[in-house]
Amino acid sequence: MTEALDAVLTRLDADFDASLARLFDLLKIPSISTDPAFRADCAHAAERLVADLAAIGFDASVRSTPGHPMVVAHWKQAPGKPHVLFYGHYDVQPVDPLGLWTTPPFEPRLETAGDGSQRIVGRGASDDKGQIMTFVEAARAYIAEIGGLPVNVTILFEGEEESGSPSLVPFMAATAEELRADVALVCDTGMWDRQTPAITTRLRGLVGEEITIACADKDLHSGMFGGPALNPIRVLTRILGELHDDEGRVTIPGFYDGVGEVSEAIKANWASLGFDEAAFLGGVGLTTSAGEAGRSALELVWSRPTAEINGITGGYTGDGFKTVLPAVAKAKVSFRLVGDQDPDKIRAAFRAFVHDRLPPDARVAFHPHGGSPGLRLNDDSPALHKALAALADEWGRPAAMVGSGGSIPVVGLFKSMLGMDSLMIGFGLDDDRIHSPNEKYELESFRKGQRSWARVLAALAE
Repeated sequence: MTEALDAVLTRLDADFDASLARLFDLLKIPSISTDPAFRADCAHAAERLVADLAAIGFDASVRSTPGHPMVVAHWKQAPGKPHVLFYGHYDVQPVDPLGLWTTPPFEPRLETAGDGSQRIVGRGASDDKGQIMTFVEAARAYIAEIGGLPVNVTILFEGEEESGSPSLVPFMAATAEELRADVALVCDTGMWDRQTPAITTRLRGLVGEEITIACADKDLHSGMFGGPALNPIRVLTRILGELHDDEGRVTIPGFYDGVGEVSEAIKANWASLGFDEAAFLGGVGLTTSAGEAGRSALELVWSRPTAEINGITGGYTGDGFKTVLPAVAKAKVSFRLVGDQDPDKIRAAFRAFVHDRLPPDARVAFHPHGGSPGLRLNDDSPALHKALAALADEWGRPAAMVGSGGSIPVVGLFKSMLGMDSLMIGFGLDDDRIHSPNEKYELESFRKGQRSWARVLAALAE
């Protein structure tokens, strides 16, 4: 495999200019999924990808959905070898505000940065067309150079990721047997820094709750009723204020059930990343960590659960002053989940926590806003360690095993619907300005991303 891999890497380097031209052709298509005016462009992007994949040897097709089409492609000519599912999306975010773009968003170009490095500028360059094409180009080089891929590959590109993926669940349910593989490869992630590749090994889940406290049947004059009348804002804020103790821990009974500790090996990996906690907080005007005492910022964001108040309203909030006791007060509360925390149990525990603290004359109503569990890749996964080694070979330094404070819904779907773990490997950077004007993708990310996938596929075949 080493000789074959060397040949593939050589071909990728020789064909790099042509691969960049192919990416530019894809970036020129304004496949904005949220705007019906671009429906035909989304279809065009899907058709272009299918034509490209078919041309290099995949059994590829456009699959219709009630929304934008899916792209599904198979290359299954490696008997006895693992089967991987590669996922990405071809749709892009809207370009507003257009006036902040230095050049038209769908006229991709190369730009030279102040340090002399080059970057690809255009909508979708990093999110996610540049990322998906790193894998396609690696597959192209394998098939052209040695006549096939080292593993069996299924590709799934969706066209609605930027608009909530409304068609994804029904499509996956209908095609589960076709899509199921040994492991999923998800490219919609990033590097640790410009020189350090990363694999995202854990994602936090999410539970959202909207809570409404009602007391009197109407707003009341605070001079006439202040004192004897119960104020729902006071009730609500007292309850919310009891969500955390003085050490930053969440006080809801049973909240930490299923929350495990990070292994010492993972902690050592995170410590080796040189993360500057002071700069992290200082960048947003803060100085002191407010989370659980004794835990690092990376540990808090990547591996610990949270309870956060995201919004609170009640009474008069307009200009001037109005002395009123409101009839209702509302808050939006979210919980980030990790490990084996059960979203349904967390929701029920929070509601019981609130009910137990209601005084007479106070009533409560809840409105749920989604619920999904956290995800964690097994630290001992053979596929994970093969991919880590492959990335280290390409980048010349150990790959970071990082977490994400947020969620990537498709990873949860792969686990719950298809029974697959995911290797989340991408080559974006924090400053790629995804979803913003002047989105960019480093030329080095595109080049070494191709080479990285070639190495990862070779490693997974072993």
